[in-house]
Order: sequence, then C-alpha cells, then structure tokens
Amino acid sequence: MPKKKLVYIWSLRNAAADKAGQDIAYKGGTRYMKSVLESLVEALNDTALGDQYSLEKVIYDDDANSASDREKLKEYGFSYEPGKRWFYPPNLRVQGKAVNELLLAIPSAYRREPFGAAGRVAGKSQFEKHLLDTLVELKADIVVLDGLLIILDELVRPGALFERKIVNIHPGVTRGESPYERRGAYATLDALYGARGKKVVDWKTMETVEVEPLYLTGASFHYVDNGIDSGEVIHDVLNTEIDKDDTILELRWNNFNRSLFPALQEGLAVLAGDVVQVEV
Repeated sequence: MPKKKLVYIWSLRNAAADKAGQDIAYKGGTRYMKSVLESLVEALNDTALGDQYSLEKVIYDDDANSASDREKLKEYGFSYEPGKRWFYPPNLRVQGKAVNELLLAIPSAYRREPFGAAGRVAGKSQFEKHLLDTLVELKADIVVLDGLLIILDELVRPGALFERKIVNIHPGVTRGESPYERRGAYATLDALYGARGKKVVDWKTMETVEVEPLYLTGASFHYVDNGIDSGEVIHDVLNTEIDKDDTILELRWNNFNRSLFPALQEGLAVLAGDVVQVEV
C-alpha cells in the first residue's frame, strides 16, 4: 500500500512560547523541550508509522509583517538562521529529507485586522483558500494541526473536501464527558489551576472559584470541526500527574512526554488501522 501523505500545520509563535528546542528549567535542573514536530519526525524515522505516512510539508501561519509575531519570534526568527535558536536540531531529517526544506509559510495575515472588520473576514477566507489550494496541490491524505490557534471554517465544514481529514493534537483531554476535560488555548494552565483546587471562570480577570482538586491531565488527538477542540476524539491519553507546585513549562514538558507525544503517535496508528482506541 502507498503511504498516506501527511501535511503538518503549526504556529511557530506557539512553539516559541513553549521554548521548543531549548533546555528549560526543571525542578532545580534542566530538561530539553522537544517540539511536537521533532517527536513526530522521530516516530516517522524509527517506528512503523514511517511505513504508513510520508511527511510532505510543514506549513506555518506566522506573519513576518506582523509586529506582534516578530516580537514573539525574536529568539527564533521565521526560518533557521545559523547562530540563532531553532525549534528542533537544524540538521533534523525525516525519511531522508531535511525538515527545514519542507517548511512553507502561509501567513494568517488577516490577524492584523481588528475583530469584526470586513477585511479580517475576507482575509480569513483567503487564508483558508490558500491552505486548501496547497493541500490539494500536495495531494494530502491527512493534515495534522499542532498549536494552530485558529478556528477553521470553510476547510472542515460538512461536505468540504478536507472534512475528517484534518486532525488536531491538543494538550488536554477534550471529551465532554470526562472530568479531566481541558479545551481551548489555556488547557495546560487550566489543569494546573485544577490541581490547586481552583477553576478560572474568566481568563481576562483571572477570577477563580474553588473546586475539588484534580491531579491528572492528558492529551487528545481529534478531528477538527468548526468549534474549539470539539471534534470527534480519535485517541486520547490521560497519563500526566500534576504537582500543584509545577511551573507551566514543567507541566508542559511532563504532558508532552507522558501524554501528548503518545497520543499523537498512537492516534496516527489508529487512523492507519493498526490499533483500537481505548477511552480514558
């Protein structure tokens, strides 16, 4: 059987916030913060996933003409430059190809427009059209989103060409029936507050209420729909213990290594028909 063509889409600014590709402070020492992309590359190189999938392109949506994006990426830049930080070892190769040569910028430039502005709405549609045209040109079979802080509309609507072909790896359990559910951009921080017996009810004011502490979190690999982490779950892993004294990066490191990397690799195996999903 031919390999499924996999396209990976991420936001560099989100990986920068995680200090991807750097050594981070961890419990009095340091640990290397591996990016999700680097973990995927290792799996494609070293496991049976490489027999099922071929990584065709790595798309990022960051906008070099955005002052905000430039500030968030000031340690990294928008492409690898010798002597600067990067999100993974710059000589990283996947299935014999240099990962840096697979990078493609499709900027979500509409984010420069104010919310509600006609230009923002039109720009969002143009951005999704550019993604669609690129995915069609690449003949993508499966599209993996990682940290793309955008709610897709046209690409995943019922009947769309890529409906149920676009999946997301999320650093939290997204099943609505799970007591450990953590959706949205604040999933890790939400879990950390939960271990401290608090629930944030307003992320702008950081107003909290007291709740029963929960000391576990995980990750979900799910189809993308028009909601916020609301698509059908393909596979999830609940295997990250939380210390209430964790920093956000310590918890991110733990959750990536104990739940998110396994959820991504096992989820791709589920899609390839190799294993059966077990609910958590």
